Amino acid sequence: MLLNKFNKILAFGCVLLLAQQTQGQTIPKEELIYLTSEWKGERFADGRPKVSDDLVERAKKIGIEEAWQVLMNEGYVNQFERNWKMIHDDVPVVGRAVTAMYMPSRPDIEKKIKERGAKQGRVGNTNAWPIETLVKGDVYVADGFGKIEGGTLIGDNLGTAIFNKTGTGVIFDGSARDLSGLAKIKGFNAFVRDFDPSFLKEMVLMGLNTPIRIGKAIVLPGDLVISEREGVLFIPAHMAEQVILTAEFIGRKDKFGKEMLKTGRYNTGQIDSQWTEEIKLAFLKWLEQHPEEGKMTKQELDEVMKKRTW
Repeated sequence: MLLNKFNKILAFGCVLLLAQQTQGQTIPKEELIYLTSEWKGERFADGRPKVSDDLVERAKKIGIEEAWQVLMNEGYVNQFERNWKMIHDDVPVVGRAVTAMYMPSRPDIEKKIKERGAKQGRVGNTNAWPIETLVKGDVYVADGFGKIEGGTLIGDNLGTAIFNKTGTGVIFDGSARDLSGLAKIKGFNAFVRDFDPSFLKEMVLMGLNTPIRIGKAIVLPGDLVISEREGVLFIPAHMAEQVILTAEFIGRKDKFGKEMLKTGRYNTGQIDSQWTEEIKLAFLKWLEQHPEEGKMTKQELDEVMKKRTW
């Protein structure tokens, strides 16, 4: 009986060791699900929340200011980061976050990580490992601790691989190299701290699909990333639909308001404060006349206007 108990403990230990080996630098699936438990939708095999393709596409059309305000209203005050350099000013990076955390390297740790990676079939430097996990609609988001010289996480070769897998771009609290080559990848963009001709050195991957810090913002795997020239916003997966719906409404409201101001039907004070029932009905009628803006019921309008601070 004692021997059977010992065998069970040994078997459990082997299973645990195998799980750790297959995870590599990846956060355990159970921990990721726990940290993102507010998300009730579909997940990837590793537990990462999978915001729908439809929401990702709609997110490409909303304004970052409106989305930021919705998050602020709900207490998500640490989701925005500014002061980026970009390849293109007019190519937004939008998609689901795949996160990577890098640290300054030290010989013993880097040796162990690369040994384990080799056993798992990983090749090349650790900055290429997150790319293996990317799928269409993902955004590679990396905490490179702001390193510029020697902090170039990708060049044009890895940039091409990333775009072929995702169709999007990258967000790096670090740097990139081969700016001219990256600029030739049509549709690709990179938000980085700077560009530098140096090769990556003295950096090692310490976490993959784990919570990370990007400047003043916290990012979890599966967060919806949206970006514009002024900065990058990381929307928690479970907030994505609410943020997009409200931001879409704000965009329609603004179009309606400008039209009403131009015609003189309502003044600025009326448009920029809580709407009267008369204005609400006028807005719903305006939507009927502009079917391209979508439909909305009176109940939906009342609900979205409840927490108005925009």
